[in-house]
Amino acid sequence: MIAALRIKRVDWLVGITVLSSMLMVWLVITGLDAVVQFLRQLGNVGKNGYTLTSAIIYVLVTFPRRLYEMFGNAALIGGLLGLGGLAGSNELTALRACGLSKLRIALSAMGVVAVLIVGVVILGETAAPWGDQQAQAMQLRLKSNTVGMGGSSGLWARDGERIINAKGWTAKRTGTHSTVQLHDVRVFTLTPDGQVTRFDWAQSAEHDGRQWVMSKVRSTTLDEQGTHSSVAASQRWESHLNPQVLEQSVIQPQYLPMRDLRRNINYLEENGQNPGVYASAFWTRALYPLNVLVLVLCAMPFAFGALRSGGLGKRMFIGMLLAIGWYFLQKAMVNFGTVYGVPPLLANLLPALILALVAWLYFRKYG
Repeated sequence: MIAALRIKRVDWLVGITVLSSMLMVWLVITGLDAVVQFLRQLGNVGKNGYTLTSAIIYVLVTFPRRLYEMFGNAALIGGLLGLGGLAGSNELTALRACGLSKLRIALSAMGVVAVLIVGVVILGETAAPWGDQQAQAMQLRLKSNTVGMGGSSGLWARDGERIINAKGWTAKRTGTHSTVQLHDVRVFTLTPDGQVTRFDWAQSAEHDGRQWVMSKVRSTTLDEQGTHSSVAASQRWESHLNPQVLEQSVIQPQYLPMRDLRRNINYLEENGQNPGVYASAFWTRALYPLNVLVLVLCAMPFAFGALRSGGLGKRMFIGMLLAIGWYFLQKAMVNFGTVYGVPPLLANLLPALILALVAWLYFRKYG
């Protein structure tokens, strides 16, 4: 068994061919996506101090996320192009004549993907979330010049004579309505000369569709007689902070690293709320390597059959069809799970299990 899995010269041949095709496709589709986003950002130039330099920086800081998101498609199409090229030059036929099984050739191609995916996952947990936080801060400043984000210090906003700071936030959905819930909220009320006259701290704050409501509030006022404190289970918050702006600019669970997703899931579960979108995003990230590897494995049979007589366009077309079909299958299963209460882990795992079963049946019969 160990000898059968030992890396041989033929594995290097298949691996290098697939790697070169994959890197080419990865660079092209990620570059095209970045160019499209840059053209969109040009429409914002001149708004709230947003400049051409800002648009360039936005594309650069979001490039790691684009690399992460596009890797699955690049691995699929690159694998088809690589093995398809070997099939077109009859090298694949020669390998089969030497006794190499289809499964062994497919595993050689998958080995390259498996090595690269380690770096891609690290990228998706480090540089990509950091870049997305910077990009969200830029978009938040674009939509509201009184609101900004400052890394670990959280969200900051100016609301008349008050300064607002929220250390964290989560998405919350009630029926068809979604909103943002702020956590660890601090409100500083200032005089015109910058002196603090009141300080409010709340465990959370949420917009109910009409107004902001703070929960578990502790208020402290300062005057000539000293300080005065009071507590309240809930309190109406007279704030002009726009919940729509926050929802559009802050709520991006799919871009958070897994540690932050887990933290938000724990917070929501401890408070008796459905983690919903965060749980789905968490398991999508956790199962990302498995999904990519299974998708590539299922694409490999096309390189042994019809693609042998086809050209580059045909391989690209098949690859795009598979990628699109996989996308809709995964979305349908996740949405089905959300509607019918299927655990997020199972809903995200089912598509990979289905594809793995299809691949196993194929290689068992023809491999």
